[in-house]
Parts: sequence; C-alpha cells; structure tokens
Amino acid sequence: MRDVQLTHIGGPSTLIEVHGWRILTDPTFDAPGRRYSFGWGTGSRKQTGPTRTPDQVGPVDVVLLTHDHHADNLDTLGRRVLERTATVVTTRAGARRLRRSAGRAAGTPDSTPGGGVDGGIGSGVSSGVIGLAPGRSTVLHAPGRTPITVTATPCRHGPRFSRPLAGAVIGFSLAWESQRRGVLWITGDTVLHPALERTARRLHVDTVVLHAGAVRFGLTGPLRYSMDADEAVQLCELLQPRSIVPVHYEGWSHFTQGRDNLRRAFGRTPHLAARVRWLLPAHHGSSAPSQR
Repeated sequence: MRDVQLTHIGGPSTLIEVHGWRILTDPTFDAPGRRYSFGWGTGSRKQTGPTRTPDQVGPVDVVLLTHDHHADNLDTLGRRVLERTATVVTTRAGARRLRRSAGRAAGTPDSTPGGGVDGGIGSGVSSGVIGLAPGRSTVLHAPGRTPITVTATPCRHGPRFSRPLAGAVIGFSLAWESQRRGVLWITGDTVLHPALERTARRLHVDTVVLHAGAVRFGLTGPLRYSMDADEAVQLCELLQPRSIVPVHYEGWSHFTQGRDNLRRAFGRTPHLAARVRWLLPAHHGSSAPSQR
C-alpha cells in the first residue's frame, strides 16, 4: 500500500498512518517486568518495552482495540491513551466495559448509547466507543480526510469452546476509496478456524497485519490462543496478500513462537516469504521502519 505507513510499537500495537488519519491498534505502552493476570489462573510477564512512549507517538484519531480484557492488547498506559482518543472501535462487550469505566470515573450513570454503523469521531472515550460484532461496520469521518470503513472480522482466541475463558475478540478490515489492490486487514488474536478461513476466502487483501505468537499458558498445557507459524502460513495461502506484516510474537512470556519460527515457516513457501515485511521488534528500542 503506497499511501500507508506502519510503525510497530510492540506486541500487537501498530500505528497506521493513511490519508491524514492516525490509527493505533491495541495500545500497550507499559515498561517491562510486570506480570499481568488474564483471569482463570492465566497470566503473562511483559519482557520488553515499547518502541515509543505515548508522547512520542503523539495524538491519534482512532484506536482499533481487538479486545480490552488482556493486558498484552491493552495495558495500564494504553488505557490512558484511550482516555485522550476521540474514537475507540472494539467488541460489543468491550465497548460496554469501557463505557462503564468512563461513567464511574466521571461519577455519572452509564447512559451512553451504543455505537454502530456510521459512527464517527466522538468527543471522548465514553461517547466515542463503538462496539462491533463480526461482520458489522462503522465509517470513520473527519473534515478533509478520506472516509475509512472499518469492518469487524471474526476471531477465536483459543480452541473450540474457549470463549468463556478467552472472551470476545475481533479483527478489523479497513477500506477506503483509493484502494486498488485490496483492504488492509488486522487479524486480531485468533487461531485458524473455519470462520476465519471463510473470511480469508472472501476478503481481497493488500496488506495483512498478522497476529501470531502461538500463545500458551502452563495451566492449559498444549492449547493455543493465537496462531502458530504454520497456521499463519496457511492463512496467507488462502489470502494471497501482497504484503504480510507479522506482529504479536515478541515481548511477552506467553508467546511461545517468535520471529525465527515465522521465518522458517514462511521460508518453506518462497512465494509468500518474499511478501513478508518485518518491522523492528520492541527490544530494539527504536521506531520501526516505514512500510509503504
């Protein structure tokens, strides 16, 4: 995508700059060292810090939040970024939680109406939270900018029947008028599953921001909660995108596969390996190179 710049912040967090928009995915800005509970006895320790602080990133127009209830996708400083961001797009359950949290902070009842199709820039996180179910869309509007249609895509953050443990998660496809080669797709935290495969066959994708990492927890043994390297390759075989941008594979103790695993897996499929665009990992401590 010649009109898009991607900057990796760390983990899943990526700044997307397109046609004047500054869109941040899954903000995580805490320093390394802390252990976070994910519920049901699971947890993870953050091992590396972000490439940039929130102040270095600067203002963002929109946060695309695949889910709000795991700290590797939204940590303490990430929540502060939400407070100063006009529009947040997330799951329907996450939107309800964020509105309740904003209502408690303001000392007011949670009476904010739900977001939905054609939601635009709001006046704050409580009024600008848009909750989407898979398949539902919202259109981002701002004066002088190209409208962007954001459509939620399905995720399954674990094996079958794991939703009570893992909660609701979505991905996002981004479409705008000047696209010629397909949409920008952020997969979100997911394993490969039938609904995701159907989505991959349906979408015409230019660039995929691919959440990997083969997440596992000692409590649940071999069960995985995000794609491993082989599943990432399988998904891209279905998609045949022009560019593949792996994220969500470094910086946390619950990631069991990193860049080397992905390199080897994609290396067995040279036609896909040539399309992979590596952004700098968080532990390098500097901004990722632009991908255009």
